Amino acid sequence: MRICRVAWNDDVHFGVIEGDAVALLTSHPFGPFEPDGRVLPLSQVRLISPVLPSKIVAVGKNYLDHVREMGGDAPPAEPMIFLKPSTSVIGPGDPILLPWQSEQVEHEAELAVVIGRLCRDVPESLVDDVVLGYSCANDVTARDLQRTDGQWGRAKGFDSFCPLGPWIETTLDIDDAVVECRVNGDLRQSATGADMVRSPRELVSWISSVMTLLPGDVILTGTPAGVGPLAPGDEVSVTIGGVGTLTNTVVDRG
Repeated sequence: MRICRVAWNDDVHFGVIEGDAVALLTSHPFGPFEPDGRVLPLSQVRLISPVLPSKIVAVGKNYLDHVREMGGDAPPAEPMIFLKPSTSVIGPGDPILLPWQSEQVEHEAELAVVIGRLCRDVPESLVDDVVLGYSCANDVTARDLQRTDGQWGRAKGFDSFCPLGPWIETTLDIDDAVVECRVNGDLRQSATGADMVRSPRELVSWISSVMTLLPGDVILTGTPAGVGPLAPGDEVSVTIGGVGTLTNTVVDRG
């Protein structure tokens, strides 16, 4: 099932995609839900970020090839996590804004896990019970600021630095899912879920032992090798097999 969030008639609705149409829901998808009877062509609505999370918990250094391209030898002994603000979230088609403070903004294609219910201390065997589904994400990063600041809050936290979408896929074979990034059609990143150091289930369980997760929270599971620069006018796409493609343009913030 593909769950989306759309703008239509000056309002925002959750819905379920059915072919080239969307069936609007009576309420949010975090619990029992049902269609409200209205079915609209996708061409008549605008897809927006599928959730507005209370927090985005991102995982660093979760692909060995990316660890090495960043100058490391081995992944950390425990997951390395950091937070991105909810205000960094944008949806499909929205512009990534290059801030004047940085001269090196880069893409990072990632598989996003969307939490479906309030949870804490979730054993790995029960993680599927608390996950609503999976989406595409781009952990946009001001690489020069990441190096100079030491901490990553500014480098990862600018407005528009977390494109998310185009929808939430509720079922996914993670190991076989290919995570790719293309800039202006050129392939920059490509790996599978099996290439992760720690699986999404392991990450959700570990993170839930640190902090309570709320419905709609998003966990970014790390990026493979091939991160690279973005420039004004670029079109950057994150594709995850079995989920879909998230595309955004790049503009100067001004």
